[in-house]
Amino acid sequence: MRYLNWVLRALLFIVLLGFAAKNDQTVTLRYFFGYEWQSSLVIVLLIFFAAGAAVGVLAMLGNVLRQRREIARLKRDIRVKGKLAGIDEVQ
Repeated sequence: MRYLNWVLRALLFIVLLGFAAKNDQTVTLRYFFGYEWQSSLVIVLLIFFAAGAAVGVLAMLGNVLRQRREIARLKRDIRVKGKLAGIDEVQ
């Protein structure tokens, strides 16, 4: 299974490298007030992909932190109730 994982990673790398090599044309992004930015298509796609991933992580961050606080509170409650019942904690 470990070797299959490395083979799949190598194939994905080769496909993405081929994609980057074939799409090296310059693109122009036009903003408001006449601002323009020229860069390679692969760079533009990479930047927007990374920005989208960062926005997704930030959107999930609130839920993850709330769930971690709730898990910590529940573990504390279990510990307190275990001590009250005289049950030793097993971990």
